[in-house]
Amino acid sequence: MTADIDKTAGPKDLPPSGAQAVRAIPVRHYGRYVTALIAIALLAAIIYAFGQGKINWHAVPDYFFDDRIMTGVGKTLLLTVLSMLIGIVGGIVLAVMRLSKNPVTSAIAWFYIWFFRGTPVLVQLFLWFNLGLVFEYINLGPIYKNYWSDFMTPLLTALLGLGLNEAAYMAEICRAGLLAVDEGQTEAAHALGMSHGKTLRRIIIPQAMRVIVPPTGNEVINMLKTTSLVAAVQYPELFRYAQDIGQVSGAPVEMYFLAAAWYLIMTSVLSVGQYYIERYYARGSSRSLPPTPWQKVKANMLSLGRPKGGMA
Repeated sequence: MTADIDKTAGPKDLPPSGAQAVRAIPVRHYGRYVTALIAIALLAAIIYAFGQGKINWHAVPDYFFDDRIMTGVGKTLLLTVLSMLIGIVGGIVLAVMRLSKNPVTSAIAWFYIWFFRGTPVLVQLFLWFNLGLVFEYINLGPIYKNYWSDFMTPLLTALLGLGLNEAAYMAEICRAGLLAVDEGQTEAAHALGMSHGKTLRRIIIPQAMRVIVPPTGNEVINMLKTTSLVAAVQYPELFRYAQDIGQVSGAPVEMYFLAAAWYLIMTSVLSVGQYYIERYYARGSSRSLPPTPWQKVKANMLSLGRPKGGMA
């Protein structure tokens, strides 16, 4: 059966073909323009208000690279790294304990997580600092013996308060990552004769890292900011040094802005590192990785240099 064709139809009655067949008219989003103008106006108003405020902005660059500030930056980074190491190691141990079939081990891990997640970090810092009221001295036999007040230095207080609290959060992050791996992976590894520990190291943990890394990066950034709390237990870090300089120089508010600027710089650097670590562990989950910000910039620059309608 053949279709009837109108032989009287001429070329002008046929639909156009080729690149000019369809003319696409972009949709104008007027709401976006209005929202952008409002946002720019609010930003300009905020900048103007800060510019007209009674703040000596010249004090910020004067002390930005002060020796005390740079020492505080170094101690803040050191405290962040050490606290996160304690938190990550403790979190892995607690996660394995939570997933253990031993009810006693699982209950101990649950109680630890419940306690440290349920109390503020600042309260924990003060508790560690004042445990000398309970333990007059610490006695480790022939290894070490001293009064608690001498043993619990500000640095040790900061590490215990931040690291042990972080371990509770990292335990839940690690547990979520381990549970995200299909149980068939464990069964297959055991069928090949792998022990439970070797299965964790070789099979489960490498696959769980894709789930663990993103929230861990957020925890590192959060830890960097939380270190400012240790000023309450007399440990000198960035915020404490900024406070001291502000009291001596008569510019306390300006030094708060200085400390905020340094925290922004450090968190920005850590965010870049987090991005590339996440990209590294995402290689096995997607066929093609999204372009990096630098690759996007290069692609946009190359597209600007190409003539319209032709090839570069």
